[in-house]
Amino acid sequence: MPAIVKRTVMPIRRKNAELRTREYLTDDEVQILIDVAKANRYGHRDGTMILVAYRHGLRASELTDLRWDQIEFSSANLHVRRVKQGTPSTHPILGDELRALRKLQREQQPRSPFVFTSERGTPFTTAGFARMIERTGAAARLQFKAHPHMLRHACGYTLANKGHDTRAVQAYLGHKNIQHTVRYTEMSPTRFKNFWR
Repeated sequence: MPAIVKRTVMPIRRKNAELRTREYLTDDEVQILIDVAKANRYGHRDGTMILVAYRHGLRASELTDLRWDQIEFSSANLHVRRVKQGTPSTHPILGDELRALRKLQREQQPRSPFVFTSERGTPFTTAGFARMIERTGAAARLQFKAHPHMLRHACGYTLANKGHDTRAVQAYLGHKNIQHTVRYTEMSPTRFKNFWR
């Protein structure tokens, strides 16, 4: 009697390069996302989520787990707790972001220890954040499907493009291994800027 072989046909997942031309957003695209998100039902919260994720290079789980006790309004500092055994750090909070967070705290009902909550007052989920980014990217007419990690990459590329050294970017993003940070400086358009001067 022949052996019966069960075969499962798995759908072939397309490569990221086929879905998107790049894995990060530009400064202008991030600003467009923020502006479009502000038109959402919970526009202030959504726009602030995008701004905070971008400015601090937060992963979706780090953003959704962000608590009010990590924010020092008096000194304008954010105590970043990293996942994946990343190095925690303290980041400065710029004025526009500080005002947005203060407004969010005043308007948050019911009160929660979490910064970003759903309409029911429960902590925002990573899946909910991913859906919001995808919908906002589509509404912003981006030429590719946006996802939350693009904001973290956008932060890394922006810092590298501004000339910050790789070690500083590594510390800011909480990377344990500098190899994860090097990709941002490798793609920087200013990398070879002063080679012939």
